[in-house]
Amino acid sequence: MAVPPCAASQIFPVGAIVAALFLSSGAYAADAASSDTSVTKEKAAEEQQVLPEVAVSASREKAKEDGYQATKTRVGKVLQDPQDVPQAVTTVTRSLMTDQQVGSLREALRNVSGLTFNAGEGGRAGDNMMLRGFYTFGDIYLDGIRDTAQYNRETFNLEQVDVLRGSAAMLFGRGQAGGVINQVSKMAKLEDENKLTASLGDYGYNQTTADINKTLGETVALRINVMDRSEEATRKNKAADDRPELDRKGIALSLGLGIGTDNELFLNHVYTQTRDTPDYGIRFFNTKPVDKFYGTYWGNKSNFDDSDTRVSTAIFTHKFNDKTQWRTQLRHGSYERAYWVKTPPTGEDPALPTASAGTGGNIARKLDYQTVTLQSDLSSEVTIGKTTHQIVTGVEYLHENSYRQSLRNLGTTTNPDYTSSAVVETGNTGLNEFKSDSYAFFAQDTIEFIPNWKLLLGIRRDHMSADYLRNTRVNTTNPAEYEDLKSHMTYSENSYRSGLSWQPSPTQHYYLSYSDAFSPTADLYQLTVAPAPAEKSRTTELGAKWLFFDGDLAFRTALYRSDKNWERNTDLESTASILTRKRRTDGLEFELAGRVTDNWEVFGGVAFMDSRILKVAENTNAISGVVTEGDPRFEGQRSRNTPPMTANFWTTYRLFGNWRLGGGFEAKGERYGYVPSSATGPFVDGEFRPNTIPGYTRWDAMVSYEEKRWAVRLNVKNLFNKEYYDALYDNGGLVVPGNRRIAILTTEIKF
Repeated sequence: MAVPPCAASQIFPVGAIVAALFLSSGAYAADAASSDTSVTKEKAAEEQQVLPEVAVSASREKAKEDGYQATKTRVGKVLQDPQDVPQAVTTVTRSLMTDQQVGSLREALRNVSGLTFNAGEGGRAGDNMMLRGFYTFGDIYLDGIRDTAQYNRETFNLEQVDVLRGSAAMLFGRGQAGGVINQVSKMAKLEDENKLTASLGDYGYNQTTADINKTLGETVALRINVMDRSEEATRKNKAADDRPELDRKGIALSLGLGIGTDNELFLNHVYTQTRDTPDYGIRFFNTKPVDKFYGTYWGNKSNFDDSDTRVSTAIFTHKFNDKTQWRTQLRHGSYERAYWVKTPPTGEDPALPTASAGTGGNIARKLDYQTVTLQSDLSSEVTIGKTTHQIVTGVEYLHENSYRQSLRNLGTTTNPDYTSSAVVETGNTGLNEFKSDSYAFFAQDTIEFIPNWKLLLGIRRDHMSADYLRNTRVNTTNPAEYEDLKSHMTYSENSYRSGLSWQPSPTQHYYLSYSDAFSPTADLYQLTVAPAPAEKSRTTELGAKWLFFDGDLAFRTALYRSDKNWERNTDLESTASILTRKRRTDGLEFELAGRVTDNWEVFGGVAFMDSRILKVAENTNAISGVVTEGDPRFEGQRSRNTPPMTANFWTTYRLFGNWRLGGGFEAKGERYGYVPSSATGPFVDGEFRPNTIPGYTRWDAMVSYEEKRWAVRLNVKNLFNKEYYDALYDNGGLVVPGNRRIAILTTEIKF
């Protein structure tokens, strides 16, 4: 498969250097694997009998509790070591997030190579990323349950973030080709452990957190996490002296009953509140961002982005024996949001906002999304003849009830009460209602048919019954005059997962995997009524994973191809409902995580991506039914917001005494943005000229002093004050600049 030969040079030399280091470390690792077969996993004692079991447990436990290398994940439906998953997995650990002073999920995902950020794409808002060249807003999960609401997620209650790359419908249901982002919540544990932090920084940065865990009995514990954070962006409306702001709070409770027994019950609840002042960035002009407005904010303090998120979950696990357990989750989610955001004006030199009035457009919406989810899984390990089977099977039910409406343009009305009955829908983007019931059954078997060789086979059946209502009258604000477009859709789809693994020793894993995914036309407002087939995607991946230095350092690589058919999202070739008939990403990834020595930790990745439009499709207008041909000149062009190369690296080193020094970078290559719809599109004199975001490298740094019960840490983000463009609003021709240099001082107390 094709990986662009000059991709490394399209970003910065440092990216190529890191890639070379990874490759050379892989060669060294192969020698190490053959000469040093000692390993720190529990299964090492069984398979090799090299080290005493007590030494194995001690070393791995250290990496688990205080490092950048994850040792447990549940993205494969059962709790296992990521080393054993026959698919690429990236985990952002709590230690890494703490060292980098990460507050939001979005910031945590800067550590994931091959990932870029969207901003309000297609009318969506909240967390919105591209992974391996494909959307992920329908692939965000919280403890294995869909979490696709449009809101901004925080990390104060997260133990880690797992990113399972590639199609994953067999495990998670409907989704995209890029992968799954699974947030792992902090759970109550049988240990009295408490931590308080307070942070102050530039541009009004202020954060306090508390993580309190208290045992209430031999098998009962309560954990409470709270967070309060506010900060300003470095951009500014100079006339009104206003900046975009974040104002976020949260509290999470976890009550564990029967912890460590054969019957465990966890009752969890998390509430987060945002009261932000949003920012939609600046415009393009002549295919480039208008750089002179890099520091200009076009909104003011009247803009708002308010959300209230409540998620309650009960998790019950019954262990029949050491090899068989039954796990059930029941969840209710409530997501309420309303926002009014100011979009910047078009042109190379538009009028600047004043203290009393802005320029540009307005987007105002209200959303209410409610879900009920039930998941129940049974896992077991059995031996049949000379083969060992690791079986997991389960059922899932999901009810969704979503309501969305446009609000009256607050930029031209004196009515400040955006939730009152006087604020009504406005035209065909005004009212959307979506109700659905989804049912699923899956079964997966991992068969060790000869020693060290395993075959994974999985199948899932999903059924969705959905009703969609949309107002189609464009020029009316009178509800009595609305023309409603109602649609009922039913989908039943099979999803498959397979993998062949060879693990000649606990330090090595070589695999070939295949997985697919689907997304129905009714899902996530991608299409309203056209009777088109579901989006389909499939991923084939060849990969290898190694462990070094007694298992403390993990290194992986993956070569993959992902194809997607009948894509519904706004793309380069069209803005209509059906966009690409077929799109493909070929990629190569390298990743390193863990300890090189007791004092030296590293985490980094490099991703090369060749993402192309292979075939355009006829476009059907959902309201008029008019069919238009796609422009064949888009075939072969690079996909939106997908750089040919991304890289990230972070490292810390313990110096003399209790001092630690750390730093790293995030780098992305050139990306394509919005292409205006016109007779010629982005083609000028036969040459393809889309809006383009330049590549960048942003450096961060950290220094800390740590005692057993307290610590002080200084983080500097964007150390060299780099001007760069962070997020792309594909559907509106907007790009959001990143923040300039920010210093944050944090104190931490443990008791």
